[in-house]
Amino acid sequence: MPSFDPDTTPAEDRAFRLAQNGAVTLFLRQDVLDETTGWLHDHGYRLVTLDARPWHTRADFHDDVRAALDFPDHYGANLDAFNDCMHEVATYAYGADRDATGTVLVFTGYDAFTAREPQAAQSILDIIAHAARHAMLVGHRLLCLVQSNDPDLGFDPVGATAVAWNPDERLWADRVRAVPPR
Repeated sequence: MPSFDPDTTPAEDRAFRLAQNGAVTLFLRQDVLDETTGWLHDHGYRLVTLDARPWHTRADFHDDVRAALDFPDHYGANLDAFNDCMHEVATYAYGADRDATGTVLVFTGYDAFTAREPQAAQSILDIIAHAARHAMLVGHRLLCLVQSNDPDLGFDPVGATAVAWNPDERLWADRVRAVPPR
């Protein structure tokens, strides 16, 4: 992975804007997420999108992530196995493409899963953040975009880094304006 171009401003490189505050970033508005994923796609990133709304249990998550990232048949379908496999994704063993600019996991509706499985939801993001740091060491850009329909969704720090809202929705006032009255 080449380093980010020092002559390019963060406004010009969405991946830099995302990565500068850690590997995991929250999104509320679908249009902001779509614009970001469109930019990433256009710039050669491999996008892996998973809808978290139907995940009622950890097993549902493991079934979807196993298929989406082409985990091996011996995948143990638990968080330890997910951690092991994400480190393999980081080193291109599976679920990633060396010819891509990077790999981006996109979780939509993650607030629904978080409400049902808060500890698992936190642990999954922590595992991804650690794998992303490992990926960086071998030249692989690994990011995770987490879409929430709850403007107040928050997580404890992951990978020793706080999970931040994306730059376009960083301010609470920006998120509240985007949410229709209930």
